[in-house]
Formats: sequence, structure tokens, C-alpha cells
Amino acid sequence: MPHLPLFRRLLRYAGIVVLSWVALSWFVVLVLRFVPPWTSAVMMERQLHAWVLGEKDFRLRQHWVPWSRISAWAPIAMVAGEDQKFPFHHGFDFGSIQNAIDAADDGKRLRGASTISQQTAKNLFLWNGRSFMRKGLEAYFTVLLELTWSKQRILEVYMNVAQFGDGIYGVGSASETFFHASPAQLSPGQAARLAAVLPNPDRFHVDRPSGYVLERAHWIEQQVTQLGGPAYLESRRPPGNTRTARRH
Repeated sequence: MPHLPLFRRLLRYAGIVVLSWVALSWFVVLVLRFVPPWTSAVMMERQLHAWVLGEKDFRLRQHWVPWSRISAWAPIAMVAGEDQKFPFHHGFDFGSIQNAIDAADDGKRLRGASTISQQTAKNLFLWNGRSFMRKGLEAYFTVLLELTWSKQRILEVYMNVAQFGDGIYGVGSASETFFHASPAQLSPGQAARLAAVLPNPDRFHVDRPSGYVLERAHWIEQQVTQLGGPAYLESRRPPGNTRTARRH
């Protein structure tokens, strides 16, 4: 077997590359536990897209706002609208995933089943798309986030990198652009309207809400009340009537 030593060397080199990548990616996640992200992969993708298409009027707006300077109604609105089991799962809502699979098998429109942890991982490190490679990397980074960050940190970063409009990322820029107010001043209704566009911020608009957006915002406000308001995020176990919000 004259080629065996070469094969072993290649296998060793491949193992070194993989382990180095794992160590580097985990180091970045660890740093971002304490340091605000200066940008995100999705923001860079949108900026590159604007450059390629020559969108001279495009301006990316985002700035970091710490948890303490965000209205308590904003995080609970995001959780109520996107992922009601967020305080209790470990990054994946397998019940929601199975429901989405069953719906697809029945011929219904495929709906998202991503948790806030998964969306944070995708927004920070990956690109938009539905390839198996991207979903695999999303799962990997989701595990890293759940192992390294607190739930509050995951939600804090999510609120600061989520897209709320074309070029508008983060609750800080969204509050100032749409409501001319700081994120600390967001009312329950305003927070619900921001959360209402998250399923598709390219299609739905905070400042020009359709009937669907207004209806969804009202539903989110109702869910916030049923969950018990901001105190829900401090719960140690889910109440009996907790259910996963569907992403439309």
C-alpha cells in the first residue's frame, strides 16, 4: 500500500484544518459574548448587493443598543411573534420543525421553523438561502451560541442585527427611523409592529403597514399579554399554555 502514508498525511492535514476552523469559530463566538458585533454577514451581503447593482441611494443604518437601553416591550414582542419557547429550548424547537415537515408533506406552503437562536446565528455568520450546507452551518453556530452565550445575550444581539426594513437593521435604527423615538421609548404597540414585519421585512413595512401587518401586530400584543409581559423572559419553566408562534 505505497499510497497509504500520503493518504494518512492528507487525512491529518484535513483534521488540522477542521479543528483549526472549529477553534477559530468558537473563539469568535466567545469574543462576541462580550463585544458588540460591528456588523453581520447579512448586512455585508446586502451592502455588497447594493454595490453590485449600483444602488447609489442605498444607505445601511444600524447601531448597537445595549439591553439596558431597550424598552422591555421589544424583546418580549420578538419572542411572542417569533419563538415563544425561546427561554426554554436549547436552540432548536423540534416540535415546530416536525409540524413544518408535516405541513409540507400535506402539500401546504412551507413555513419557517427557525428559533431566535438559529436566526441570530444565520444573521451574524451566514447568508440568506435554503441550501443544506447553509442549514448545517446554521445548526453548528446555533449550538455554539447556546453553549457560550446566555439567553439574554442571544436576544440582545438578535434585536441589534435583525432586519426591519431595506437597509435598516437593529431595534435602535428601526425605532429612530419609523417612530422618531429611542428604543427605550418603544410602546407595546410599536414593539409589536416591529416584530410583526420580521417574517419578511422586504415585503412588510413598519411605516406603511398592510392589513396583515396590523392584524399580526395586534395578535403579538395579545400573545405578550397571555405570556405575562416582560416577566415571561425571566421564567424558569414554560406555562402550560405556551405554544410556538408560527412564522408566516
